[in-house]
Amino acid sequence: MGRAFEYRKASKLKRWGAMSKLFPKLGKIITMAAKEGGPDPDMNAKLRTAILNAKAENMPKDNIEAAIKRATSKDSANMVEVSFEGKVPHGVQMFIECMTDNNTRTVANVKNILTKHGGEMLTKGSLEFMFDRKALFEFPLKDGMDLEELELELIDAGLEEIEEEDGVVIVTGDYTSFGALNGALEDMGIEITKANLERMPNSPITLSDEQQADIDKILDKLEDDEDVQKVFTNIA
Repeated sequence: MGRAFEYRKASKLKRWGAMSKLFPKLGKIITMAAKEGGPDPDMNAKLRTAILNAKAENMPKDNIEAAIKRATSKDSANMVEVSFEGKVPHGVQMFIECMTDNNTRTVANVKNILTKHGGEMLTKGSLEFMFDRKALFEFPLKDGMDLEELELELIDAGLEEIEEEDGVVIVTGDYTSFGALNGALEDMGIEITKANLERMPNSPITLSDEQQADIDKILDKLEDDEDVQKVFTNIA
């Protein structure tokens, strides 16, 4: 199975290259996780995962600590997670995951971006059957690591697939198995480098370079919005 990330890796690196955009988004996730489960990552699995992913993007330690401290600040805004579904040109469908302290603003911004580029918002739940939610973990392939043995160890935790790509092991399971897989890998002493919930398209489509350029413009605008955290598409 090829990895069906929210968008192509090359495009992701290009668009998310500006740390001034990425770090605040990661900071929101850390702050919200610390608010929900407390500021101690050893006692808060969600916060531990948020910090892990922030470190994977080279977010400085000071930024991470500041994001955790904001969770206990009296002035800290109440953040909520919301998602939107939409369709845009060339048969592309989008799941847009956001974190916001002002839902009215976020809805207006997302709707404006889609409509300006020939797209439209869809009723919530319209695309649920088009995507599978998966738990995805990455870690380096160490000397002596036996993937077949690892597969057997992780089956009871909900493993669906394990593969290796360029020295990186990718473990995939249903999204409901996120906690179990995360715990199993930690218990085995495996140093996870990334842990995410992904939406993978059931029937991915292929675009021409020109069509992809059109969609990249929409993705750029969405990802420039401070409330947008992730955008998943049905592009192969």
